Amino acid sequence: MHEVDMIVDEIKELATLNGPNRPRIGLEMQELGIVHDAAIAIQDGKILETNAQQAIHQKYKARQIIHAQGHLVTPGFVDPHTHPVFAATREQEFAMRVQGATYQDIAKAGGGIRNSARRFQKANKSDIQELTRKNLWRFLNLGTTTIEAKSGYGLSTEAEIKSLEILQELQNTIPLDIVPTFLGAHEIPDEYRQNRRQYIDLIISEMIPLVAQRKLAQYCDVFCETHVFTVEETREILEAGKKFGLLPKLHADELTPTGGAELAAEMHATSADHLVAISDKGIQDMQKSGTVAVLLPATTFFLGSSKYAPGRKMIDAGVPVALATDFNPGSSMTQSMPLVLTIACLYLKMMPSETLAATTINSACAIGMQEHVGSLVPGKQADLLIWDCNSVAYLPYHFGDNLVHTVIKKGKVIKSGHTL
Repeated sequence: MHEVDMIVDEIKELATLNGPNRPRIGLEMQELGIVHDAAIAIQDGKILETNAQQAIHQKYKARQIIHAQGHLVTPGFVDPHTHPVFAATREQEFAMRVQGATYQDIAKAGGGIRNSARRFQKANKSDIQELTRKNLWRFLNLGTTTIEAKSGYGLSTEAEIKSLEILQELQNTIPLDIVPTFLGAHEIPDEYRQNRRQYIDLIISEMIPLVAQRKLAQYCDVFCETHVFTVEETREILEAGKKFGLLPKLHADELTPTGGAELAAEMHATSADHLVAISDKGIQDMQKSGTVAVLLPATTFFLGSSKYAPGRKMIDAGVPVALATDFNPGSSMTQSMPLVLTIACLYLKMMPSETLAATTINSACAIGMQEHVGSLVPGKQADLLIWDCNSVAYLPYHFGDNLVHTVIKKGKVIKSGHTL
């Protein structure tokens, strides 16, 4: 009998998401690789085997046994679109929206991203780092074990570098995988409003080379939207990023159909995100290119909008669909992927099984982490959740509560409740 580091047993329903390391599309998103009455053997922080409980116990003995007590086990969530590095929250803007102001109204009044940038540039690094640390731990508490994290609230070379440095430093102290993205093209800052070309040149000639030289990011993202960056400007910035080894991502077609999805497909971007106003051609192009559509329904919900991304249409068209929180202080102040599941079921018309695929293996593909996380198969990291429920269908059904009982990251218990 082989001795292993850990066995997780007494699993009523185990969603392995087994299969190839690529996004699930169409009906594949409902195939979760369910094993009943299961157990997992873990060695050196990785999955060694998943199987029926009896088979695991006949083959292995463990130094540590975790009993799931007849509940559901899934992979840890992978959140492929977050903005966790900021200096201050913006609850005053939320109150303005409640009174009828739109996101665009707030931005024109000097709020929004530029408001965050002004406050970020004035804050000291240690204060921002401490707030970011709390933000990152909250992801883990809610069952997210891997995130993509963007800069973008600095909007100056010094501040953007500071943002990415904070992520790099915290990666070494928090048991959360962080995939960093440079988003200097998040907005045109105050001092460049009358000379946007100068700011674009700064991004291309100074920020991108420095970020790449210091290996602070894996991706380059641009907010491609009316009144922010045009399709032509986005292409130019992303091409510059590619020359320095930064892979392209886009905020695309959130408010208006600008052609961002088509550009993402043309550039074979890893993902295009938001896509509330995506065109039919954009859907077709993304299906052909295989670019992952990262949908952010919590943002639409939090902005009080009634127009959601056409998730059902995209899935039926064969577009690989992922889900994310878009955690940020302005338009989506949540780190709860379970809440995202609920909103996606109700307003994107996704099945519960599809939402789990979209927040695990598909979201891992949206940030290039599919070889390491997103499914519970031999060789991948032992990133898994024990839930205070016993079926995948229950996750979006019981909303507004944290049903995560146990979080295991790379084979170590990070969070454990007292009772199930």
